[in-house]
Amino acid sequence: MDPNSGHPRRWGILGVLVFSLLAVVLDNTILNVAMKTIADETVGLGATQSELEWAINSYTLVFAGLLFTFGVIGDRTGRKRMLFIGMALFGLASLASAYSQDPMQLILARAAMGIGGAAIMPATLAIISNVFPPGERGKAIGVWAGGVGLAVAIGPITGGLLIEHFWWGSVFLINVPIVVIAMILIATLVPESRDPKPSRLDPVGVLLSIIGLVALVYGIIRGGELATVANAQVLVPTLVGVAVLGVFVWWERRIDHPVFDVRSFTNVRFSSAIGMMGIVFFAMMGGMFFLTFYLQLVLGFSPLQAGALMIPFAAAQLIFAPLSQRVNERFGAKLSSTVSLAVLTLVLASYAIMDQNTPILLIEIIFFVQGTAMAMIMPPATTAIMESLPREKAGVGSAMSNTVRQVSGALGVAVLGSVLSSSYRGDIAPALTALPADARHAAGESIMATMGAAQAMGQEGQALVQPAFTAFLNGMHITALVAAVIALFGVAVVAKWMPGKVRAAKHAAKKEPAVV
Repeated sequence: MDPNSGHPRRWGILGVLVFSLLAVVLDNTILNVAMKTIADETVGLGATQSELEWAINSYTLVFAGLLFTFGVIGDRTGRKRMLFIGMALFGLASLASAYSQDPMQLILARAAMGIGGAAIMPATLAIISNVFPPGERGKAIGVWAGGVGLAVAIGPITGGLLIEHFWWGSVFLINVPIVVIAMILIATLVPESRDPKPSRLDPVGVLLSIIGLVALVYGIIRGGELATVANAQVLVPTLVGVAVLGVFVWWERRIDHPVFDVRSFTNVRFSSAIGMMGIVFFAMMGGMFFLTFYLQLVLGFSPLQAGALMIPFAAAQLIFAPLSQRVNERFGAKLSSTVSLAVLTLVLASYAIMDQNTPILLIEIIFFVQGTAMAMIMPPATTAIMESLPREKAGVGSAMSNTVRQVSGALGVAVLGSVLSSSYRGDIAPALTALPADARHAAGESIMATMGAAQAMGQEGQALVQPAFTAFLNGMHITALVAAVIALFGVAVVAKWMPGKVRAAKHAAKKEPAVV
């Protein structure tokens, strides 16, 4: 295959890859809708709040911990093979999740789904880099990103429809037919590719990356659960993870056959794109953490309605992500990324003016603008990361991109979630003085806890509703402004270090070696 003309069936292959990714991304958002039903002792599993959190977090922990390793394995053994195996495991684990008999089975099945997802995600981007020539790669990654945005948005809607008409396990069972169809298409359409000259194995580097990422992500998750970073259960695993990743970097610099050449960070295009992606996902995921509570509790929308409200975000992704590379080529990565990040900063800041009376039309417009800004940021950043590494290392580049997104997003939820929680607890405390001391602490943990206490108190509890809304909105406003400041820092990083139009154009014109 000529690397400058691409695979003759490349657009059909792209469609298969986007479809394959649908189940993975869909599942990350669809589960949130089913949480309340899974917690029910009659129609669900009677899961506690902690068990529900680990049903989500077991997936995230395994997924983030293995992304890099599976990217490396895919480059060595074959990306199509890795994608096929990942889809099979994801489908079997989805089936096990659907028919779990207790919360622990669900947690373990979700962890197995994380293994499958970690094999699928890097393989899709790596195959795109292999079958598309440099001139079309940005557009292809834009289509890929648009598909991801669509899946994120339709997840809650799909989950709401399934929960209304079927049992809770249907939110996992829906993955099975998607997986079966995807595996047939992968087997028949997707070509195999791998690194033609793989270096010697680096088992120490692989092991250090797994230990470091798992420890780091576990610490971040605990920080989100406890709504604080000043706790030994958060600090110890986080610091261990950072230390092990530091040893990983030292080891990779020391040996002559690294699993990942850390000198890639001296490439300003690679490091600025990685930095921008990390900052964007930290600010956005942490900032959007409050949206579910705002839409469903403060504004009173059902889970299905709240999911439908995200359609403008998905529409913007579908429309603009495939066009982002054209904009990037015309104005240059520096200008287009700086402007898009500035718009995203304003969007995050706009959440600080929303309240119980904000018109729904205004919220929908803001969602559309946010989707547009994200569509203009992520595909060019992903393209920059993928093109900064040798083509035969595409799996590693894809894994690095997705690992940064996962870790930064989890860190954003943990840190900004603790900002929201701390503000809420301080503001709601005066309204809870009439409650017994033991109930006071539990009711002040979150708006969900306060509303639960209010419901249990009957008519008397109605006096807690408005103070809860006010305390939550105050915390949401503070969190939104903190997220906006972090995104503004990202604007400065991109404006300072992202290469401009001329350098990007020169890079795109480079010839690339063929990959077997």
